Amino acid sequence: MGLTIHGVASSRAIRPLWAATELNLAFSHVPTPFLRGATRTPEFLALNPNGHIPVLVDQTPEGEVTVWESMACVLYIARQYGAHDGTDISTANAREEADALRWSFWAASTLEKDALTVLMHRLAMPPEQRKPELAEAAEKRLPKPLAVIEQHLQLAQDRGHAYLAADRFTVADLCLASVTGWVRPARELLANYPLTKDWLKACLGRPAHTQWL
Repeated sequence: MGLTIHGVASSRAIRPLWAATELNLAFSHVPTPFLRGATRTPEFLALNPNGHIPVLVDQTPEGEVTVWESMACVLYIARQYGAHDGTDISTANAREEADALRWSFWAASTLEKDALTVLMHRLAMPPEQRKPELAEAAEKRLPKPLAVIEQHLQLAQDRGHAYLAADRFTVADLCLASVTGWVRPARELLANYPLTKDWLKACLGRPAHTQWL
């Protein structure tokens, strides 16, 4: 048995690193960067022919399991290593599992492109390379998905839940917060969604996340 995560925390690899840390797993971290051709070597391409991080390799009794795509890595970790009894980030029932699946897929398909544009062109890229007009266009599209999150959090709060799927932080929150956090450079926009802003602060402030920053 042995779990290895390839990637660096300044990339989407933060997702499986965060998940494994939340579950207090013993794992090996291979800090493979996404620059300077590190993901284009024959050795790495044998793990992921797409040449992208993260990659998760798990030595199981049935043999070696390789997973790529960051959301898939997170869901695999939670499914394979969680207690599934309501005591950790893993799903404890069918409803929580549904929330984990739908929010992770939704975050990647609906939210991530514009959220990443805001991050890159408001903060991450060197100032001379930023294109504010791209960030502005993304910010005009983001109110619709942010409203979806805000509405869901209100419904959850009405049920007595502080998080997306339960009254505890779960893999659903991890997956969605890891994308929603990219919107933070658009402070005025995020301020329009107070429940989302508070939920995001609680998620990203968790020690299992902050230790990778």
